[in-house]
Amino acid sequence: MPHHKKPRLDGRLDGPVANAAVSAVVDRYTAATANELSGDVIAIIFGSFPPDDIMRMRRVCIKWREAAKKTIVPMTEFSVDSVRKYNAMRVMTTALPNLQQLSIRGLRSGHKYSDGEDPDEKLARYHASLTSHDVNIISNFTKLRVLHIEGAPLNGRYPVFFRFPLLEKLIISDCPYLKWDLEMLQGLPSLKELGCNRNSRLTGNLRSLRVLEHTLEKLEVNSCKQIEGNLMDLADLPHLKELDLDHTPAITGDIRDIGEDDFPVLESLGLPRSVYGGMYCEFQLISEVPSFMQAIHLLLQRTPTLFREIWLPGAFAWSLSGQSPDRYEYDNIYGCPYPPFSLQIVQAESRRGWSWCSNDGDSCEINWLDPEPSRDSSGYEDYVEELQPIERNIDIYKGHHQPPSEEVYNRLCEECMG
Repeated sequence: MPHHKKPRLDGRLDGPVANAAVSAVVDRYTAATANELSGDVIAIIFGSFPPDDIMRMRRVCIKWREAAKKTIVPMTEFSVDSVRKYNAMRVMTTALPNLQQLSIRGLRSGHKYSDGEDPDEKLARYHASLTSHDVNIISNFTKLRVLHIEGAPLNGRYPVFFRFPLLEKLIISDCPYLKWDLEMLQGLPSLKELGCNRNSRLTGNLRSLRVLEHTLEKLEVNSCKQIEGNLMDLADLPHLKELDLDHTPAITGDIRDIGEDDFPVLESLGLPRSVYGGMYCEFQLISEVPSFMQAIHLLLQRTPTLFREIWLPGAFAWSLSGQSPDRYEYDNIYGCPYPPFSLQIVQAESRRGWSWCSNDGDSCEINWLDPEPSRDSSGYEDYVEELQPIERNIDIYKGHHQPPSEEVYNRLCEECMG
């Protein structure tokens, strides 16, 4: 019987990793030794290991080194957050080119990535003495599916980030000197998830995202002040499930424009102050609010998870505008209640309603949006129990379903001060 010589592991590979690799071979191919397996089969086996382990295992022999080049690396993050990790990535561009997930972060003191196109000249001069590292080498990772760029020392425009045909997830955060435009996303035809957070030099219009009409499922544009467009520009995207445009003040629109057929699969929505119905929205007239709340109720009936649960009771800090003709001043006299110029959404069991309230918790009467549950229903006792703390806050403004007039409010103040 011929003797099959096994790959030498001593001194070339960490023991536990080598043992794990050989065990995987033995478990799957009990009739063969590692040397009898083809390079393609070894590449498949390597696909069960994270990139760091594959890079160590490829040192066993030439066959394993070549197999690593064919390996489709599993979806495990490789994070470039130091010069050592950058140097490892540089080797991986040829040794492990089928990497699928990559994070690019800071390189630590004294180092930066090479400047891109049209860099900020002042910053470029300031960092001229730093050691530069070429970030364009990531173009070798042609099978990249997830790219996360956060706090990376980048300056200028880098088209390389937008030339990955298989990329499904792109997150770019806290890169104040990275210049890019939403139109560049046309180079990412498979993109499902886009996150843009605190990128002051990101430009473009929401309409540009229509190039991703058939793939985009999640969009977060947060604190990107140069992004423009209207909420309804995205209303007919058929796969969009999550939309967050918080703190993006150039976005406009009206939440009441969302019709029954708009945003057909949307599960989560976050809107900026500049959209009517977004966070911190201010109403010019008290009379606007009942129909507005009815529109919100219809949206919640269609999609109960549409708004973040943490913001819903406080009604997204909605309030009566300080410039409203319906508003009057608070005299700040001891014992005088605050006027009820804020809004809240309440829920007792399955019954939803809303009310005006003051900053110190005093509530007007509840304007119910749902009928009271039947006394014979299984949840009626729970409804009564959950209703009690809601009604305890209705005291000073009992009998008022909206803020009282200034004359009535002054009379209430006099009664409170007795």
